[in-house]
Amino acid sequence: MLGHAWPVLRDPVDFLASLQGQGDLVRVTVGPFDVVVVCDPDLAHQVLLDDRAFDKGGPFIERARDVVGDNVSTCPHSDHRRRRRLVQPAFHPDRLPAYGRVMSFQIAERVNSWHDGQVLDVPAEMAMIATNVLTSTMFSDTLPPARLRRARRDADTVAGAVLPRMFLPRALTRLPLPVNVRSARARDRLRRSTLAAVRARRAEGGDRGDLLSALLAGYDTESADDRRTSSDTELVDEMLVFHLAGSETTAVVLSWALHLVAGDREVERRLHAEVDANLNGRTATYEDLRALEFTGRVVTETMRLRPPIWLLNRELTTDARLGGHHLPAGTVVACSPYVVHHRADLYRDPERFDPDRWDPAARPVPPRTAFLPFGHGARKCVGDRFGVVEATLALASIATRWRLAHLPGEEEVRPAASVVLRPRRLHMRVTRRAR
Repeated sequence: MLGHAWPVLRDPVDFLASLQGQGDLVRVTVGPFDVVVVCDPDLAHQVLLDDRAFDKGGPFIERARDVVGDNVSTCPHSDHRRRRRLVQPAFHPDRLPAYGRVMSFQIAERVNSWHDGQVLDVPAEMAMIATNVLTSTMFSDTLPPARLRRARRDADTVAGAVLPRMFLPRALTRLPLPVNVRSARARDRLRRSTLAAVRARRAEGGDRGDLLSALLAGYDTESADDRRTSSDTELVDEMLVFHLAGSETTAVVLSWALHLVAGDREVERRLHAEVDANLNGRTATYEDLRALEFTGRVVTETMRLRPPIWLLNRELTTDARLGGHHLPAGTVVACSPYVVHHRADLYRDPERFDPDRWDPAARPVPPRTAFLPFGHGARKCVGDRFGVVEATLALASIATRWRLAHLPGEEEVRPAASVVLRPRRLHMRVTRRAR
């Protein structure tokens, strides 16, 4: 019954690595479903670009909709253009400097609270930074610590429920099992608090320069015909997926980056040299990004080696040929950024952490189709630049103040199966850097 589900849950990296060399398309069984995994970058590019034929649908997306609702990330092609048009202004490049100021403030608040010699649960700490940033950029408010911790726990519960539900028959996901009850309650709390914020902001009016203001402006300027199809409930669905996706992905990228930097003394030395030259102990700001070139390459290489989104699922809406193979309508297709990012024909020594492979002066540079941390095509993550800015500012701000080191015997960190590729266990000791 489980097929390949157990290997995926036990060690997703080992499972994905085992697919390499088996062909451009590999059919696997995940729970009660057959899935065709695309291992070739050009075929993955074809799938991700043709979102009409390779649509968001099938059992895995349906399970995700059960948890996070119907939003720009999970909606079908027929509704995607409208939704994307409504949310895109919230992530316009012109808004990023204002978001960057909020990011810097929230990063500093958390990073400055650490003390010399403290042992951090790194994924939990990075999740708190990301949650603080998302909450403040969405609502331009800082939640009280107790509510923030509650929101973080609820987000973890909801995100943690998505992957296991994908492997189960839908009937089991509707039973009052403890995991289903916990995730439903956590989701409902997040939805209620978000809906209250949306309604309060509508009553207040004005533009605070945050994500919610931009989203409300987009929804409120819809045509009369379109407006009949949208509602505050739909807006809450969008806010919920931004909260979950934004906090989860940035937290795991930062966690892996800190782990990888600590394991490479030369990369660590160069990172510290760059932040010392440009920051000298202060918090990084949006205006510093151009100067933090090596820091940015560290973030990019981290997303290559440990892409936060490790599977991108689609469902064929019509019969199609892919890589010379006939696939009937209804076939579930999955593209794996992890598999593409670890191909030796695309990346020299692909298992090595090498930020210099992204040096603009380096040749040959990886082809565009070989780097998919945010997907590709019309369904590419709408907040990709937001996430990269946040991760770069956070990594630089941490590195200019602190050195993080693995605890003895914990240098090797394996990924855990979740919606994102998160570290299974990662504790590190922080030491204040002398200047």
